[in-house]
Amino acid sequence: MDYITIGIIAFILSVVFSIGGVGSAIAIVPTMTWLGISLMVAKPTGLFINTLSMLSATIKNIKHGKLDHRFGLPILVMATVFAPLGAYSGKFMPKEYVLWVFIAFLLYSGTMMIFFRPRPRDGSGNHIVEGSLIGGLAGGFLGGLLGVGGGGIISPTLIMLGYEPKKVAATTALVVFFSSLSGFLTYWGGMGALDWKLLGVVSISAIAGGWLGTHLMHFKMSSEQVKKIIGVILYLIALKMIFKVL
Repeated sequence: MDYITIGIIAFILSVVFSIGGVGSAIAIVPTMTWLGISLMVAKPTGLFINTLSMLSATIKNIKHGKLDHRFGLPILVMATVFAPLGAYSGKFMPKEYVLWVFIAFLLYSGTMMIFFRPRPRDGSGNHIVEGSLIGGLAGGFLGGLLGVGGGGIISPTLIMLGYEPKKVAATTALVVFFSSLSGFLTYWGGMGALDWKLLGVVSISAIAGGWLGTHLMHFKMSSEQVKKIIGVILYLIALKMIFKVL
C-alpha cells in the first residue's frame, strides 16, 4: 500500500470537499477501493478523515463567526443518531447493493449542486424542522451505511430547501464532524477493520486540507462556484464507479 499517495490524495480531496462542507470521504472511500483497499477498511478510514477535516473546518467557521448554532443543532442531533443505524445496516447488505446505492447518492448530490435553483429561505421556524428531519435523518443514515458522513446528502438537501450555500457549508461541516465520528466509533466497535498506520498517515492531510478548503470557501469563492465544483466532482466519481461495477 502506497501510504504517501493516499496521504496526498486525502489532502487534495479534503481541500476540495471542505469548500462545500461535504466531507471528503464521499470521494476518498471509492478512491481507496480503486487502490486495492477493502471496502470495510476504506469506510471507517473515510469517516475518520471526515471527522478530522470537518473538525478543522468547524473550528475555523466558529473562529470567524460563520456558524449558526440554532440552525445546525437540530440537524446535527438527527444525523448523529441515525449514523450508527446506517453503519449497522451495512453489515446485512451485499457489497454490490451498497455500491449502487453509493452511485445513486453521488448522482443525486451532483445534480442538486449543479442544476437546482431554489427560492431563498431564512433559517427560522418550520424550515429548521424540515431541514433537520429530511437532511439529518437521510444524511446520517446513508452516511453511516456508505462510510461517507452524510454531507453529500445533507448539503444538497438544504440547498434544495432554499438555504444559502455558504451557510449550508458551515452547518454541514459541523454536522458531518459529529455524524462521521459517530459512524467511525461504530465501525471501531467491531463493524469494520482499522488500519492504524493508514489512519495516522491521513490525519495530518485531512486536518490541513479541511482548514485550507474552508479558508478558500469563505474568502476566495462565491456560493455558486462552491456548488458547481462539488457537483462536477460528484458526477466524475459516480461515472468512474459505474464503469467499475459494470
